[in-house]
Amino acid sequence: MPADVPIPGGLRRQAIACSALLPGLGQAIRGYRAHAAGIAIITAGLLGCATLLARTSGGEAAAFFLMLLVLPWWVIQSYGASLPDPLGWRLTVQAVRTHGHDIRYLGALFLLTAVTDFYIILARPDYALTVFCLKPGGLWGMLAKAQSPTLHLLIGYGFLRLRRWGLMLYLAYAAFGMTNASANYACFGYGRIRTVFLLSLIAFTLYIVWRRRCFVSAPMKPAL
Repeated sequence: MPADVPIPGGLRRQAIACSALLPGLGQAIRGYRAHAAGIAIITAGLLGCATLLARTSGGEAAAFFLMLLVLPWWVIQSYGASLPDPLGWRLTVQAVRTHGHDIRYLGALFLLTAVTDFYIILARPDYALTVFCLKPGGLWGMLAKAQSPTLHLLIGYGFLRLRRWGLMLYLAYAAFGMTNASANYACFGYGRIRTVFLLSLIAFTLYIVWRRRCFVSAPMKPAL
């Protein structure tokens, strides 16, 4: 189908649903079988890498790999299955960037993190968050723990809506996170989780600053 010819809405939804269920399936039902096979092979390779990481480095490393590589790949190929020309990865990436879907994906990750934070707080009430080398208890400890899911929830919503206040809130959150992680690093030395958090926060922040033009002051309707 030519790239400038829209496909019927029903076929778009069917292709997205099929590829979300099984990567490449949406492309296959549209007749792009070789492309679908390539997507299936890449997906199998990524899942294999995640399994290998889980066995060698633990579940945390595998979960990080899934969130940063496997899930974005899964989402992008599902979205690409709905485009007039699903063979054009350049067009798919361009459409994702044009509509800010990459930022919305990060927003969904923040919402998922907020749910995880709430679960940890409820499941482990004795857990103390380290803030600038200290582990405050009592009321201050509860406030320190509560700020994490609260900020993740607000940032996630702001990113999903591509709102500029979400960007500003994230930059403040990133500045605090980097300063706190650096202080804890100086106090306690190397730690795998601490190091991964600091490096990933720096990488996330650089990417979000690079994509800062996606954020707008007025509400923006989501686009497929």
